[in-house]
Amino acid sequence: MRKPFVDNLRGMAVLLLFPVHTFMVWNDFGSGFYIWAGADRYLSTCIVLINPWLMPLLFVLAGISARYALQTRTVKAFVVQRTRRLLLPFIVGTAVLAPLQTWYARRYFDHYEGGIRAHWSWFFTHLTDLSGYDGAFTPGHLWFILFLFLISLAALPVLQAIPYEKCSEFAQKIPVPAILLLFIPVWLMYHLGNFNGFSIGKYFTLYLIGYYLLSNDTVTEKLEQHKNRLIWLWGIGTAVSAVLYGRFSYYGDVWVNLTGWISVLALLVLGKTVWNRRSGFTVFSEKCSYQIYLLHLPILVAAAYHAAGRFHSVMAQVLAIWMGSLVLTVSACLLLKRIFAVAASRNRRV
Repeated sequence: MRKPFVDNLRGMAVLLLFPVHTFMVWNDFGSGFYIWAGADRYLSTCIVLINPWLMPLLFVLAGISARYALQTRTVKAFVVQRTRRLLLPFIVGTAVLAPLQTWYARRYFDHYEGGIRAHWSWFFTHLTDLSGYDGAFTPGHLWFILFLFLISLAALPVLQAIPYEKCSEFAQKIPVPAILLLFIPVWLMYHLGNFNGFSIGKYFTLYLIGYYLLSNDTVTEKLEQHKNRLIWLWGIGTAVSAVLYGRFSYYGDVWVNLTGWISVLALLVLGKTVWNRRSGFTVFSEKCSYQIYLLHLPILVAAAYHAAGRFHSVMAQVLAIWMGSLVLTVSACLLLKRIFAVAASRNRRV
């Protein structure tokens, strides 16, 4: 059973990766990137305003989707589906897509002149910090797919030991202030399995909250009654975050997890009350958001490499990378879908 607001929010989150990763070319918080053109405080602040909730939202939506998926699938069928949809694309993507990103990083920082085939061999024989910003091995943006696969499997014993039906009545009784305070376990779990800021403990917690709590219509209806307050809290938290980082370079764990959690709740409520109907965007999100996620970063890094040498204005570079990678990625997804559809049609006729 698909929920339109889940597909709409997921599609929106995936499209937001284009500006976020574009702005990373100018990040000033020392994380590096495949192409780095210098520090820019304004663009970095934009990242700081989106990052606290972008990936948490995707893991919450994954938990919600898992609850509906397990209503119609056996556990075995769920594992098979997760393996095909997550593990196999992760393996193929790490072998094919991630080396492209690191190839451009070597060309940009080290003036590497070798071809992609020579770099491919180098990629799999050099291991450093797993970021890939130095050209060495990395899963790149595919970490999300690997984490989601591992979390999906690790959560199954919990979901079987504590069935959703047993928790449903308890979940419905949770008051809204207690839901807001759930940022505390999310924050505490952030320190479990943390790999350079990517925390499998935090995302596991968000996945379970999505499954048990935020997939419950009574709970979300309760949150809807406080929609205006949640939106105000989200707006105020965002404004304070802009000041804290823009003027004082503050990006603390507690604050990030608090504002990120409030933002996720506000977005879910907005999704259910404003964006819970099927539209052309919903259909597009169902068919293309996953493929866009897979392809967007190597295309964006290539666009950043070429834009950095062709445009002098930072704004022109930002627009060229953002819009250019968006158009190219969507076009590539639609072209690949067309090719696969034609191939499938021919196979059926044969």
